[in-house]
Amino acid sequence: MKQATFTFHTGLEVFLGTGSTVQDVVCSFQGRQSVKHLVESLGVPHVEVKRIEVNQIQVGFEYLVRGGDLVQVYPYKPEDFLGDQDLPKRFILDTHLGQLAAYLRMLGVDTEYRNDYEDAALADTASRDGRILLTRDLRLLMRSIIEHGYWLRSKLPREQLREVVTRYNLYTEVVPFSRCMHCNGSLEAVSKEQVLDRLEPLTKRYYFEFHRCPDCDQIYWKGSHYEQMRHFIDEFMLGKDSPSPYSDG
Repeated sequence: MKQATFTFHTGLEVFLGTGSTVQDVVCSFQGRQSVKHLVESLGVPHVEVKRIEVNQIQVGFEYLVRGGDLVQVYPYKPEDFLGDQDLPKRFILDTHLGQLAAYLRMLGVDTEYRNDYEDAALADTASRDGRILLTRDLRLLMRSIIEHGYWLRSKLPREQLREVVTRYNLYTEVVPFSRCMHCNGSLEAVSKEQVLDRLEPLTKRYYFEFHRCPDCDQIYWKGSHYEQMRHFIDEFMLGKDSPSPYSDG
């Protein structure tokens, strides 16, 4: 039986179930084991790991761990995603995250969501479309096909929204009410005359600005529900300088 010491740095301790910000774990193993396999066997998804150093030398996930190795595992930080042109800021959400999907679409963030996705389909779509997978299912994030993903620390949708927007630096990319809440399509402005035959009498009388989703044909206008959402967004943006209690670091 061989042993290696893994040091998990601040931001990864949440996966180890300890209160310490830096945690050393002695890992026993047999045979030829990749550092990716051993890191995930200890509970940390590979998509949460930015860098690994073995004996002070940076290595890839494919590195085969040897007995006596000292392994340093570092997490991603929000600043790592600032200005990262190689990381598309579009997401796919697990089936239990419908409210978070609605919030992200409200802010204008490209968000794929269906409540009937199987895990395999989620992983395949994330990989094929280059989307960041958001979930609270650690095993789903450990699928090798997943390149970009994040385990939501909170179970509460509003706190989850703060986590995602903070982690991926989305504040400057927020364009409220630019996406369809139903299907994620990009909304287009239309004249009242174009949708007049589909409006209720009071809507015809009191509203003059309309948008339509070209994908699902849903119509939007600034009714009472809009004002509630506008208030929510204003409050959310006012709190953008407050650190998320669930953000890394």
